[in-house]
Amino acid sequence: MTSSSRTAFVTGSSGFIGFHLCQRLLQEGWKVVGLDAMTDYYDVTLKERREGMLKQNPDFRVIHQRVEDEGAVEAIVAEAKPDAIIHLAAQAGVRYSIDNPESYVSSNLIGTFRVMEAARNHKTAHLLMASTSSAYGANTEQPFVETQKCDTPMSFYAATKKANESMAHSYAHLFDIPTTMFRFFTVYGPWGRPDMALFKFTKAILEGNPIDVYNHGDMARDFTYVTDLVDGIARLIDAAPERPASPEDIVEGDSLSPVAPFRVVNIGNSQSVQLMDFIKAIEDKTGLTAEKNFMDMQPGDVPSTWADASLLMRLTGYTPQTQVKDGVAQFVDWYRDYFQV
Repeated sequence: MTSSSRTAFVTGSSGFIGFHLCQRLLQEGWKVVGLDAMTDYYDVTLKERREGMLKQNPDFRVIHQRVEDEGAVEAIVAEAKPDAIIHLAAQAGVRYSIDNPESYVSSNLIGTFRVMEAARNHKTAHLLMASTSSAYGANTEQPFVETQKCDTPMSFYAATKKANESMAHSYAHLFDIPTTMFRFFTVYGPWGRPDMALFKFTKAILEGNPIDVYNHGDMARDFTYVTDLVDGIARLIDAAPERPASPEDIVEGDSLSPVAPFRVVNIGNSQSVQLMDFIKAIEDKTGLTAEKNFMDMQPGDVPSTWADASLLMRLTGYTPQTQVKDGVAQFVDWYRDYFQV
């Protein structure tokens, strides 16, 4: 089946990752139906600008509703009959989950349940849903591989995403829904969220304000450029997992469930970059030196992340390539253009 005859349903379509994914799918000739609640967790203007760009393509349409609203997802899936559902809508943010945990129950637990029910009722060919590298929690063995146990979440946000994985596994097993969960690793790039480090650092540095550097700078992240990430998602659409005939059929290193058409896949850059080197990349691009306010570790945070992306490579022949200095430069260029600074 060619992309031009296929329809994708993308939740969170006006969000940072959703916007880039919809762009990518539309470029490939997909028809895309989006769902977005346009919540005010951050500046809605940014979401409206992203959505306005997507609406310029006649193969894109969007519905403004919450994913957790009863009947909303069901009605869209019943009408659109998508070949793939890509569920990205969520209440994001580790720190916000400490102050407002109930919003994570609504969006991440109930919302994901609504999506799974729609996929079950309409026998969707492939359900793909976002998880997070935060699911690895207190694990210290790195790089993180999908077959590691993940039972020690450090934030309520991470706990809801790990719960999503367990929920999805049960539905895949019970109702034979081919399901892929992807764990994202610190996604950054143009049109990014204002609550994320790169956005906050760039804004502060260009305005001559100090930046808060947590754990006194002793942190590392596997920074993943957004177009690399959506490249991985798009390629995984055609890598739907199949229920194995027996556990012996599972290749070593594959997270495929022994009892369900279900798999977890890391999407990361396979490099752990020190936070201070990340800040240096922003300084180099802007030509400015940041005034640094060194602080203790924030509750719910982890000191480092690092993805083993070999399973993604095995399944799709692809692995993210963008180096941090190049990705940061792209973001700073976008930021200057968007805010005219």
